[in-house]
Amino acid sequence: MDHTPTDSADWLTPFERGNGNQTTTWQDCIAFHLRLARAFPQWLRFEEAGRSDGGVPIHLGVFSPDGVFDPQVAKAQGRPVFFNNNGIHPGEPEGVDVCMALVRDLCLDAERRAALGQAVLAYIPVYNVDGCLNRGDTSRVNQDGPQAFGFRGNARHLDLNRDFIKADSLNARTFAQVFTRWDPDVMVDTHTSNGADYQHVVTLIATQPDKLGGRTGAHLREAMLPALHAGMAARGFSMCPYVNPLKEIPDDGIADFLDSPRFSTGYAALHHTIGFMPETHMLKPFAARYHGTRALIDSALAWTVAQGEAIRAARAADRAAISAGAPVALDWQLDLGRSRPWRFSGFTAVYEPSRLGHYQRLRYDRSAPWEKDIAWFDRYQPTASAVPPKAYLLPQAWHDVALRLHAHGVPMQPAVRAGRVKAEAYRILRFQKRPVPFEGRHLHDALEVQLGAMEADVAAGDWVIPLGGPHDRFIVEVLEPLGIDSLFRWAFFDSVLDKKEHYSDYVFEDEAERLLATEPGLSQRFEAWKAAHPELLSDPQAVLDFIFLASARHAEPEHRRYPVFRLSDLPTALLAPGA
Repeated sequence: MDHTPTDSADWLTPFERGNGNQTTTWQDCIAFHLRLARAFPQWLRFEEAGRSDGGVPIHLGVFSPDGVFDPQVAKAQGRPVFFNNNGIHPGEPEGVDVCMALVRDLCLDAERRAALGQAVLAYIPVYNVDGCLNRGDTSRVNQDGPQAFGFRGNARHLDLNRDFIKADSLNARTFAQVFTRWDPDVMVDTHTSNGADYQHVVTLIATQPDKLGGRTGAHLREAMLPALHAGMAARGFSMCPYVNPLKEIPDDGIADFLDSPRFSTGYAALHHTIGFMPETHMLKPFAARYHGTRALIDSALAWTVAQGEAIRAARAADRAAISAGAPVALDWQLDLGRSRPWRFSGFTAVYEPSRLGHYQRLRYDRSAPWEKDIAWFDRYQPTASAVPPKAYLLPQAWHDVALRLHAHGVPMQPAVRAGRVKAEAYRILRFQKRPVPFEGRHLHDALEVQLGAMEADVAAGDWVIPLGGPHDRFIVEVLEPLGIDSLFRWAFFDSVLDKKEHYSDYVFEDEAERLLATEPGLSQRFEAWKAAHPELLSDPQAVLDFIFLASARHAEPEHRRYPVFRLSDLPTALLAPGA
């Protein structure tokens, strides 16, 4: 006799059992999914995918109406894959509760299962498990509920929605392995917003369509986003783009959020995946935010099921274009010359004297709502790009970089013998780091490089990273130094920025004169430098530094040379046969 409980009352979530202002604990959430998986093993698998920095399991669930739980089989059969990530910021927990109800409904409702067709739902119920366990009710200063919730930082006090590329956390490495294994067509990563006050319950960050690019970006802008807005309106939610004001208030216009690869949707774009971050409004009651999140996930999932074939075809075409040598954009800027009207429902902004200090404070008057068109700047233009090489060469000394590339699923082949190859290398001409740390690192905001030809020595064990596959865009954007979130910008290669030998000025003063007299071209460069910087001629350090750094005799080839090399040909003679 089948004793599987199917009465919905047996499967109420903590949110549904409460008064609309409670979110689940991590323990109750995981127990709920494990219980579902035991009761419905024909449709649901729920397993540990990895561990957090705090040593807590990170789980992955896979729901398939006909029991396909292998990503390779799903890919071979052309099945749409929808990925749902929750709890990256556990103080924004509505997605955690929605996911519990969504999976429960699929298990209990035959009509919902049939509507899923051949699609596969993969999900992480709680990503920042350490933050979820750090539970309280004070860290979300501006938020209306729930009564208790988790904390934004993980066990290492990292914001995981800034860690997708640098992968300093074990969480991010687990996520990368899950994401690249399942290679989803669409992803929804659930959030709650901060910022301005307005009437909308749900705002949406979509993978920026220009940055996503190609046929996939066109599908997102021209077909999927209009359908999502219509679907949300039909479900009772007038959704608007994420409120990213050009100035201080939405009245002056809003701009598409540039989701660089450090963010979940930007990371998804490197894999040609359409990504969404629903940002429910923090000042709306938790119950309203919960139902708005459910409506968005239902809408996005329904579109993925219906249009899965078109999305997969667009992704394949965009991957093929890059493998064929199409340039890859590396950085972007907002196009302030293009905007379109968006019907926005806001509240009147009021500036008035603060009672705390001598300044004008902003307040939104909820007794004075308005609805009008505002300017929506939704176009970006690339500011840097690179043509993919045939391969990159990563010396094995940079093992922390290799570790992260492995976690991201990048194919890498070790050289089995030493040799020399023709290559291109970047010289770092100028860089500027942020003065304060950001998520554990000092980012390079300003960067100027020069590309030149050279011969590179290859040692047995160095890594050759071939292009020509589905990871090409990811590889190019993280290894080209000008990439907006490249590993260089995240300070993985900072040791090459320091010259390792120096001089004693009383000794080098005489050597500098000899160099100027004997080294071709050095004297002319020194004269040009003096003409450009007359104010520095009274600074002995500046004068001697210029000659020391400009002279060929005392040059250190590795100084300011970016140690990842571009190869125009795959060095097959240095690789294992058949590699």
